[in-house]
Amino acid sequence: MADPKGFLTTGREVAETRPVAERVKDWNEVYVPGSLLPIISKQAGRCMDCGIPFCHNGCPLGNLIPEWNDYAYRENWQAASERLHATNNFPEFTGRLCPAPCESACVLGISQPAVTIKNVEVSIIDKAWDTGDVKPQPPERLSGKTAAVIGSGPAGLAAAQQLTRAGHTVVVYERADRVGGLLRYGIPEFKMEKRHVNRRIEQMRAEGTKFRTGIEIGRDLTATDLRKRFDAVVIAAGATTARDLPVQGRELNGIHQAMEYLPLSNKVVEGDFVSPPITAEGKHVVVIGGGDTGADCVGTAHRQGAASVTQLEIMPRPGEERSAGQPWPTFPMLYKVTSAHEEGGERVYSVSTTHFEGDADGNVQSLHLVEVEFVDGKLTQKPGTERVIPAQLVTLAMGFTGTDVENGLVSQFGLALDERGNIARDADFATNIDGVYVAGDAGRGQSLIVWAIAEGRSAARGVDRYLTGASELPAPIRPTDRSLTV
Repeated sequence: MADPKGFLTTGREVAETRPVAERVKDWNEVYVPGSLLPIISKQAGRCMDCGIPFCHNGCPLGNLIPEWNDYAYRENWQAASERLHATNNFPEFTGRLCPAPCESACVLGISQPAVTIKNVEVSIIDKAWDTGDVKPQPPERLSGKTAAVIGSGPAGLAAAQQLTRAGHTVVVYERADRVGGLLRYGIPEFKMEKRHVNRRIEQMRAEGTKFRTGIEIGRDLTATDLRKRFDAVVIAAGATTARDLPVQGRELNGIHQAMEYLPLSNKVVEGDFVSPPITAEGKHVVVIGGGDTGADCVGTAHRQGAASVTQLEIMPRPGEERSAGQPWPTFPMLYKVTSAHEEGGERVYSVSTTHFEGDADGNVQSLHLVEVEFVDGKLTQKPGTERVIPAQLVTLAMGFTGTDVENGLVSQFGLALDERGNIARDADFATNIDGVYVAGDAGRGQSLIVWAIAEGRSAARGVDRYLTGASELPAPIRPTDRSLTV
């Protein structure tokens, strides 16, 4: 156990953020660099080392949280890093991007603020990079087998690294011009600077993983060609089909899916553009969708100099405390104020968009909405609550419905889909096609980054066993496992 009385003597402290007026002027991460290290050992000491650590149940990776909390408390950073990497290929990604279901399941959280598990995690891995403890781990011998991974998001990268370390020759295909998937072009720089992705890619290259960018399987390279070249294939293409809003005026200029809008700012930071082709500068911006992607659009609009930002959510505003219907240790739906929301803008709940209006040139100018409520379990409009708000840029951040079926990947492989439109798989993450496996959102549907990495690790075990007849790779989850929710 770390500090036996730590949870009694030490209050919860989280990472310090930079002043709003400063951070909205740049794209750097919102946190004060180095602010965690002076406080994190005591924060790790709040871990109670419970008899049954429910944080393990909250995290699909099976992270050894009490163990690396203890090492962090004792400032044994090398041992903490080893325990962290035992279950997670990319803790610097999850430590920055995961909503921390482990903290929702923390036993201390029953009666006090939970341990800052996410902050401890990111402190350990950042320290490990600074001290050189993160090194390439190339295989001792090659198996002679080859595997292709389609997609370089967290699931694809995790599967590729595991298979490479098992001795297989792995090539990752990415349709974008850079490696990283949504980590690269879906996550704004202020949430995770892309240097963290870059150095992991360099580590993987040093281990032997090969990357091919600008190649879309189904269009640039057929499934038949891929199967001829490789002994096994892992599909980790994500759930990239965005949910649309089919209302009057949807065709107006200035209405974009979030994943049309967000990547352009990342490309500005990469140096591809001086200014983004779609910008919020000087405009009244409306973000439709109250989730994390919507918050990313809000933060991006602030940095581009929007005149105003309004975020709309069709569901009621969540409470700030756990409701009786969402008991510990489930992951509760709570009112969350992200760093982007701290920076300004208005959040409007229980409203639905009825239509858009534009100017004579076909550019969106306003959005009509109406308040809604649940009546007998059905979402119903409230008469007399219609109103109009200015909208010169609208981003749709309403989630994703499944993997891309228009590029030919699904049809060319002949893949079966499940009832939700995801690629169907068996207990080993294998599809209905011999030697073809699926990991991440393409098989699970839209989910969290920890589930993507867990899926990549688990699918890698299935592929390794297919290629060699046995596997020592870990498989933290089954395809049927689900989040600890109600």
